[in-house]
Amino acid sequence: MKSISIKEILSTEPKQQEVTVNGWVKTFRSNRFVALNDGSTIHNIQCVVDFEDFDEELLKQIATGAALRITGALVESQGKGQRVEIQVSKIFIHGSADPESYPIQPKKHSMEFLREKAHLRVRTNTFSAVMRVRSALAFAVHKYFTDNGFYYFQAPIITGSDAEGAGEMFRVTTLDGKNPPIDENGAINHKEDFFGKETNLTVSGQLEAEAYAMGLGKVYTFGPTFRAENSNTSRHLAEFWMIEPEMAFFDLDANMDLAEDFIKAVLSYVIENCLDDLEFLEKRLLDEEKTKPQAERSDMPLIDKLKFIIDNNFKRVTYTEAIDILRNSKPNKKKKFKYPINEWGADLQSEHERYLVEKHFKCPVILFDYPAKIKAFYMRLNEDGKTVRAMDILFPGIGEIVGGSQREERLDVLKEKMAALDIPEEELWWYLDLRKFGTAVHSGFGLGFERLVLFATGMGNIRDVIPFPRTPQNAEF
Repeated sequence: MKSISIKEILSTEPKQQEVTVNGWVKTFRSNRFVALNDGSTIHNIQCVVDFEDFDEELLKQIATGAALRITGALVESQGKGQRVEIQVSKIFIHGSADPESYPIQPKKHSMEFLREKAHLRVRTNTFSAVMRVRSALAFAVHKYFTDNGFYYFQAPIITGSDAEGAGEMFRVTTLDGKNPPIDENGAINHKEDFFGKETNLTVSGQLEAEAYAMGLGKVYTFGPTFRAENSNTSRHLAEFWMIEPEMAFFDLDANMDLAEDFIKAVLSYVIENCLDDLEFLEKRLLDEEKTKPQAERSDMPLIDKLKFIIDNNFKRVTYTEAIDILRNSKPNKKKKFKYPINEWGADLQSEHERYLVEKHFKCPVILFDYPAKIKAFYMRLNEDGKTVRAMDILFPGIGEIVGGSQREERLDVLKEKMAALDIPEEELWWYLDLRKFGTAVHSGFGLGFERLVLFATGMGNIRDVIPFPRTPQNAEF
């Protein structure tokens, strides 16, 4: 008999019909009740075993973690906690799990322990819920852009340019690390490398996406990016996924409108399609909050927080206005900020961003028109010569979740900015060509996918919303 998912079975009317399910054992109580889960839902199906009908040696192999195929009659449950259950008639053991060595036992495990077991942690309720939400969010991303006339563009992972200008890139090379070829100046001769030049893993697909936006109109990338930043924090990864739309003929206002609408749409999709998982994650978060001091607890339950984002307009504030607010704030005057705000031009830190969102405005905030000196070279210079048409979206609990800008479309201005930052024109000749041939106003933004998943799930560490985290000193699995 063809097996069906547990999610489907749980919504089926019980008429003592025979069903077959596959899954992993969550618990086996009293040598009688098997809680089975196949990953399709946060909920288990209870399978009731009459031990007199089965060989004792077979029953001994049923333990937490074992993979089973169970056939039986679907009936209305006599116990509490479930609507239906299976009266078991057949059991097939795909693979047993030694209870002495299987690490994911039915008890509370620390996040640190589960990161060490990243290949098995998805079998826990928390991580299965997180990964189903992640999957739904990824689908919602593609759906939104497809529904809005965008074309999916795959940016190269190997690149010869540093889009962000930060220099924190992973090298890609086939040269002998112990004995690389040397040129006449005593430097490594990259002409003998695989690509004939120095190459790296990309930090962003933006520059290439700009090229395709200037022919297809509206494109987006959604793929892995890499930062060789030695940051062991709860918000940083060395490998992460980025969503980067680029739009021809969009100015900064249109860019902000799109970013806000996009975020609201994908969060709405998750609420509509992952409510069971969100309710589980909300309860988990509430239980976790009870252990924290009152001052550190969240003001809103998880689902209310998502609905708050969806239902409220984002507050739009210039960088200059934000600096005045921060400079005059109590935490700044009382020296509570780790990074005090003293003057215009300061690069805002997470503590400042969260203050604006959580304490001052108490809603999502879009900051725009940042100082040119703290933003990337490709952002359009304003008429004041000091600020650029940049925008960041700030969320509660996260800080910056989106960064974007109107791009500099004027060839002469872009050249001046590159020269001031010592960016060689020959490295980005093709990017300058976009300003020579049919240039136009255009804009885009980048959203770190894991930060979006972090917000949607209420998890506290970004390492727990990606299947196999890559961080400094950690490339296991």
